Amino acid sequence: MEDWRVAWIALSLTRHIGGKTLRALLAYFDDDPLAILDADSASLQRVRGVGTSIAKTITQLDLQRVRKAVERWQQAGVHIVTTRDDTYPRALLRLDDEPPTLFVRGQWPMPARPAVAIVGTRRVSTAGAAGAYSLAINFARAGGIVISGLAYGVDGIAHRGALQGDSKYTLAVLGSGILNIYPPEHGELAKIIQQHGALLCEVAPNATVSTSGLVARNRIIVGLSQAVILVESEINGGAMHAARRALKLGIPLYVFDKPLSGNQYLLENGAKPVPSDWDLDWHTWAEQLLLNHPLSEL
Repeated sequence: MEDWRVAWIALSLTRHIGGKTLRALLAYFDDDPLAILDADSASLQRVRGVGTSIAKTITQLDLQRVRKAVERWQQAGVHIVTTRDDTYPRALLRLDDEPPTLFVRGQWPMPARPAVAIVGTRRVSTAGAAGAYSLAINFARAGGIVISGLAYGVDGIAHRGALQGDSKYTLAVLGSGILNIYPPEHGELAKIIQQHGALLCEVAPNATVSTSGLVARNRIIVGLSQAVILVESEINGGAMHAARRALKLGIPLYVFDKPLSGNQYLLENGAKPVPSDWDLDWHTWAEQLLLNHPLSEL
C-alpha cells in the first residue's frame, strides 16, 4: 500500500480528526498526508481546529505500526475506502463531517439502487417489529437497499427482512469495528449480511463499541439514504440522532404514528407519517417511496 494511503488512514483514525479537520490539514499542507505527518507541532497548530493535543498526537503517529495493522485488516477481508477513491459513496460528501476513511467487509461497492434507512428502538413492540420487517422485505423486493445499524430491535429486524427480499442487499453501519461485531449476539447475522451486502464502519476494524461511535454512525446511515424511516423511539432514544440528522439535511423522514414521545415529536417537527393501515399494499408503498426519492449519486 502506498505511503500516502497509510498516512491518510493513520490521520483518519486519530481522535478528533474527522472530515472537516482533515480537509483543513490537507489544504494547508498541499494535499499531502505525508507532509502532515512530517510537520512539527507549531506548524500543525496553524491549521484551524488543530490544538496542542491533536498536534501532539499527529507528531507521535507511527506509520509502520499503522501499516502492519492495515495489512492484518486486509488479510481479514477488510476493504479500505478513502474519499479519494472512486468507490467512496458520493452521497456521503453532502455531510459536513464525512468520514475520511471507510472500512468495509462484504459486497462493495454498493449496487446502484435507491437506499432507505430503517431505524428505531431496541425495545420494539410486536406491532413495530412487524412493521419494520414488512417494510424491509418490501423495499428489498422493490429493488431498494435497506440500511440500518445492526443493533437489537428494529435494526436487526430490518436487516433480516431485507435478506428475505429479492435484492437481499442490506448494509449494516456499525459503531464498533467490523472485526469486532457489536452486539456479539448478531455475529451470525453479520456473516449473512456480508454474503449479500456489506458491513461498514469508520473506526478501526478491531475497535470496541463506544457511545460516541454509536452516535456518529447514525450520520453515515442517514447520509447514504434517500429516505429514513423511524419505526419507534422515545424522545431520548438513540435512533433520534438519525432522525434529527435527516431533518437537518432535508432527507425525507417517515415516522410511524405511534404514541411514543420520539415519534410524536418528529411528526410535529417535519416528519411524514407512515401509512397506518396495516392492510395496505406495502410493496406498492415501498415502490412509490423509492420512485419519489430516486437514486442520488452513491
